[in-house]
Amino acid sequence: MEQGLIDDVLKDVKDRGIETILALRGDPPRGEEEWIPSDPRFTHAIDLVKYIRGSQEYSSHFCIGVAAYPDGHTESTCSEDEELEHLKAKVDAGADFIVTQLFYDVDRFLQWLKKVRAKGITVPIIPGIMPIQTYATFARLTKLCGTKVPSTLEADLLPIKNDDQLVKDYGVKYAVKTIHRLRNEGGIQGFHFCTLNLEKSVQRVLEELKWRTGVVPAVQNKLIADSPDALSQNTLDSNLLITPTSATNVATSVLTTSVLGTVSRTLPEAGRGELNDAATWDDFPNGRFGDFKSPAFGNQDPWGGPGGLGISRAEALQQWGYPKTFDDLTRIFLAHLHSEIPITPFSPTELCPESITILPHLERLTKRGWWTVGSQPAVDGISSSDETFGWGPRAGYVFQKGFVEFFCDFHDVEAIEQRIKQRGAGWVHYFMANNNGECRSNVPEDGRNAVTWGVFPGQEIQQTTIIEKESFLTWKDEAYDIWNSWASLYHPDSAERQLLQKVANERWLVSIVHHEYKNPNALWTFLFDDDSGDV
Repeated sequence: MEQGLIDDVLKDVKDRGIETILALRGDPPRGEEEWIPSDPRFTHAIDLVKYIRGSQEYSSHFCIGVAAYPDGHTESTCSEDEELEHLKAKVDAGADFIVTQLFYDVDRFLQWLKKVRAKGITVPIIPGIMPIQTYATFARLTKLCGTKVPSTLEADLLPIKNDDQLVKDYGVKYAVKTIHRLRNEGGIQGFHFCTLNLEKSVQRVLEELKWRTGVVPAVQNKLIADSPDALSQNTLDSNLLITPTSATNVATSVLTTSVLGTVSRTLPEAGRGELNDAATWDDFPNGRFGDFKSPAFGNQDPWGGPGGLGISRAEALQQWGYPKTFDDLTRIFLAHLHSEIPITPFSPTELCPESITILPHLERLTKRGWWTVGSQPAVDGISSSDETFGWGPRAGYVFQKGFVEFFCDFHDVEAIEQRIKQRGAGWVHYFMANNNGECRSNVPEDGRNAVTWGVFPGQEIQQTTIIEKESFLTWKDEAYDIWNSWASLYHPDSAERQLLQKVANERWLVSIVHHEYKNPNALWTFLFDDDSGDV
């Protein structure tokens, strides 16, 4: 921000009654390798702290927090001692409390805490606690944040990594154990929970700690934890607040002592029925194709944001090179399918074992120039403990309808649409959209296709993947944003940028679902002509 905008924001938040600010430098813009200040007067978080404290109007009004990184900042080239000196400088400039990045190595944190106190930093330190939800999310976020993972934790998770429920249960227990140690060995009095909009595990943590929880009137949509008198008396403020908000630089869902102001968040209005039942929203995390009414919807890359590439410019150019033609793009997508490159802008991880089972079909589509960005094979009642397809609690069965998503040109869109009308026989649904806002579909208005579901003991049917108009259009916006972010890596006049912007402006995103999940080849038989191999 420039100084004028900072002044506007400070005035606005003060007028709204906000009394607490977490002062962060922020991350580089999408597609940029380095953070470059908009205003040379604000190059680090300390500059914002000094500016607020030096203001006659705001100095005494705001309680200011700053961030700390027990495992080190991912961009830092400093030694640990130098990072601690920077932290002390922020506190000396007027910070009232410290919120840390998430961590899992408690021994390392406690050692870091002693070093912080030895520097003469006496303000409250509020650790970032993030209960492990799934192994995949854990692996992704720890890599992204540079979080150190103890060998014992990794050893505990590996045998259960394919059982989402066991991982979630373990995550709750690990968080509880962490909090006990931080209170008993570190004297920590406040905790900052990172929920990624999945607050159920946090509720369970509070219950395990014997911190009574209750829900205030629904119009406020916030959770209050009473004083944890079972652990100690009068050591924590009696009005603790949990707000189910998304992650930012250090994540934002808050449970702290009274040094933090209160925050409320209004959740999307949802109807009745099991799909909209908040009690089931975060049994298994909602991703890109979860229920769009869930507050967890769309949290694919919370640190990168919509359209974020998730890697630096240098890494991106190393992975994807300098595509100048459509054939170059086809080769990039094929290289990912063949495991020659680990990621694409649309796939932040290597090809999963599930996708490998339909690899020949994905190859045929991609060679056709239809670049696949999402897919799943049909599955009919496979054990929930299956290493390739399983998820959720053990002793259950999981099901999937085959679907595929890809980019193609408008001529192909018309041909696909015609084929579905002539041969779909009611078994095939589709969504097609472009960057200009045009959308085509044969899904009934307000229709919702559950394409992944599980049946488990003692539970209602869990529907974890839903393809509907709202979720598709949300993903469409993100997908075209990714094309534009990719284009921004290259010079404005370059052939690479012109190519990628042409794709964003002209190609359509197509999503096709085949409802015959009992036939694993139904989708592919429908798409491919048997004799010619053409689509």
